[in-house]
Amino acid sequence: MNISEARFAGSSTRVAGKPKRLLPEFAFIGRSNVGKSSLINMLCRNGRLAMTSSTPGKTKVINHFIINDSWYLVDLPGYGYAKVGKQGQEELKNIIRDYIHNSEELQMLFVLVDSRHDIGSTDVDFIAELGENGIPFAIIFTKCDKSGPNVLEAQIGRDREILLRDWESLPPMFRSSSLNGSGRDEILNYISEILNSTK
Repeated sequence: MNISEARFAGSSTRVAGKPKRLLPEFAFIGRSNVGKSSLINMLCRNGRLAMTSSTPGKTKVINHFIINDSWYLVDLPGYGYAKVGKQGQEELKNIIRDYIHNSEELQMLFVLVDSRHDIGSTDVDFIAELGENGIPFAIIFTKCDKSGPNVLEAQIGRDREILLRDWESLPPMFRSSSLNGSGRDEILNYISEILNSTK
């Protein structure tokens, strides 16, 4: 897939407030320091599209970006950021859950996982909730340039083992680096396949 145009289409905290023009949606979510905004900017080859920051937890609303005037890339708030406090965490959970459970246009939710560490209990619990509710999702391992190939393979292998404790089979998985652009073609081609299958 070639992205020729990517532009901001609106922010909301509830499904009722998302852009009125209904198009297929592909959403991205992960822990607050997983590199989500950098990945989105890399996919769209636009370093200023999604707000990036050295401070985790900046995204507190749902941001819709219209891609090629035909589908939405959706930037969801990160989860598991303790510094927002219990009330703030609950508010973010409500925003996330309202979207993933109620947006009828959601085609795929990409869950981002840091490839440098064992997948965390917060990620495992969130993924389990997706499975229990029949929400389609895939996993993207981020920051894959930070480890050597053998270390990376071993870490992803451990993450797979952790997930297979609760899953009989695993969802599609992608490896990415916002620094060198790896994984871009694979992720966008996967989105293209889903779009073509819905026509």
